[in-house]
Amino acid sequence: MLYDGDCGFCTHWINRISGWSRPAVPLAAYQMVDLERYGVTAERADREVLFIDAAGRVYGGAQAFARLLRTGRAAWRPVGVLLAVPPVRWIAAGVYRLVAVNRMRLPGGTAACAVPRPETLRK
Repeated sequence: MLYDGDCGFCTHWINRISGWSRPAVPLAAYQMVDLERYGVTAERADREVLFIDAAGRVYGGAQAFARLLRTGRAAWRPVGVLLAVPPVRWIAAGVYRLVAVNRMRLPGGTAACAVPRPETLRK
């Protein structure tokens, strides 16, 4: 699981969720890994958390959390399954996107948490 290690909000919540669920996968700030190894760009990793499974498939955003929870304690696995089933999947994606674009405004957020606007990525 890769997350934005420069974002206080992201770091806080990835640590909290992993504390609750005790996932069986490593967690790492994307800034500390070779993203090319996973076929992921820094732009994508800056926008959303990423879960890379053993086969190399990459899941982003709410689906990354769904996958993460499915590797953890038995009590959290059904939550991970539920997050992957429509219409919960669609709702989770919307909530994730809303939180992600506003993470710098949420408790623990700083200017470093801001998600780059698409037009700034093209320059």
